[in-house]
Amino acid sequence: MTASAIDIVSLDSTGLERHLDRLAEILRACVHAGASVNFILPFETPQAREFWLTRTAPGLAAGTRILLIATIDNEIAGTVQLDLATPPNQRHRAEVAKLLVHPDYRRCGIARALMCRVEAFASDRQRSLLTLDTASDAAESLYAELGYERAGIIPGYARGPLDDRLETTVIMFKRLAT
Repeated sequence: MTASAIDIVSLDSTGLERHLDRLAEILRACVHAGASVNFILPFETPQAREFWLTRTAPGLAAGTRILLIATIDNEIAGTVQLDLATPPNQRHRAEVAKLLVHPDYRRCGIARALMCRVEAFASDRQRSLLTLDTASDAAESLYAELGYERAGIIPGYARGPLDDRLETTVIMFKRLAT
């Protein structure tokens, strides 16, 4: 599969509900594959559904969160979120969150395509600074290729998803032209 086969769209609350099962499956599969995205094993589909309904849906309804999905052949293969809920003195920035690509679709350009589109959404909303955190060396490499800079590291930031080991997290940022 190539990047040209990837379609990226924004979902509202209704779209989230319509695609809830697939989004829950992607989150569950990513955690089981070792993604450090706030969850630990055991982690199953009901917990993943709860995340989308309690942590993502309210922000979509309030207009403070953007949810993008990437599809290949009408199958959702990945997703990313943009958190716009910043304090009044930080309306120039947003946080990229939950970049997830189903393990069956990795190495197809989906994460790169999602990141490029989320940056466009941020620029459209006059956000000139994006921040994110990652515990993955592969993801850090992708972000660096896209122009993100390392702001610092926090050792022992979070427990790993697969075992009882504390992982380092890297904080990154990128300035956007608006």
